[in-house]
Amino acid sequence: MKLFQKYFLILITIGLFFSCKEEDKNEKAINAIAMDVELIRFDRLFADATSEDIPELKASYPYLFPKQYSDSVWIAKLTDTLQIELEEEVNKVFRSFEDESEDIESLFKHFKYYFPRFYPPKVITVISDVNYNDRVILADSLLLLGLDNYLGEEHYFYSGLPNYVAKGLDKDYLTSNIASALAKRVNKYPRNRSFLSRMVYYGKELYLIDRLIPNTEDYQKIGYTKEELDWARINEEQIWRHFIEEELLYSTDAKLDRRFLDPAPFSKFGLELDSESPGRLGRYMGWQIVRAFMDKNPNISPTQLLSLPADDIFKKSNYKPKR
Repeated sequence: MKLFQKYFLILITIGLFFSCKEEDKNEKAINAIAMDVELIRFDRLFADATSEDIPELKASYPYLFPKQYSDSVWIAKLTDTLQIELEEEVNKVFRSFEDESEDIESLFKHFKYYFPRFYPPKVITVISDVNYNDRVILADSLLLLGLDNYLGEEHYFYSGLPNYVAKGLDKDYLTSNIASALAKRVNKYPRNRSFLSRMVYYGKELYLIDRLIPNTEDYQKIGYTKEELDWARINEEQIWRHFIEEELLYSTDAKLDRRFLDPAPFSKFGLELDSESPGRLGRYMGWQIVRAFMDKNPNISPTQLLSLPADDIFKKSNYKPKR
């Protein structure tokens, strides 16, 4: 028995060695990709503008100036006290955008590696009046980033927001939010209405984010705090047992989205632990299922993964929660 265990450990070590070698090889190829990212700090351009500059800004960036508003609206905004305060606070957090630019370039290179037809969008930073639901907008050839949504959980601009929303309004989540927007572009929402299908859909998205920003912490990828991710990991077995015992996996009850998939202050098991739990635990569990599947099927590419049915992924994953 001891001899078998010894050989088993040797095989695991060899497998990990070659897996790391393959990852290093991939990263070298990714780093070698030529990537010209056009990034414009429109928030600074507008902050430094005068009324005479408005026509030129409108001509250069017509998509940022809705036609139904006259020049007088934008001129008034130049001296609006709230607008000026937003600009000042953003400039405190994002005085330099060098680190973020490097992260975005690396993200685009990774996406290009897995999806060769990808052409990087023009990145434009804006002030969005704390429109946190649209903090990242990916539209055709444009990527708009509302930097006033990343000033830190405790910022006074967010004092009236629900705590579970404010937790994600930090620059630590900027790159992962962009990665999520890119992943959604290639990850089709399932027609199958089962809870398992929707869990795996989000699991695919999060696994793709694993590949796109490999050096980012897991809590940032899913939009948790470190404590929330720790809670999910510690209680993974209990969460899974609940899903199985309540026969939720193949249920088509739409209420399960609100309970376990949609943004919320906590997940809704109907148990005492609810108030301690983070929201969106169904996404976390889908992530672990997809990770288990890909660990067992290393030859399947992320692009191939996206086309596989959730039920096949689940059955072939042999997923078992961590103890």
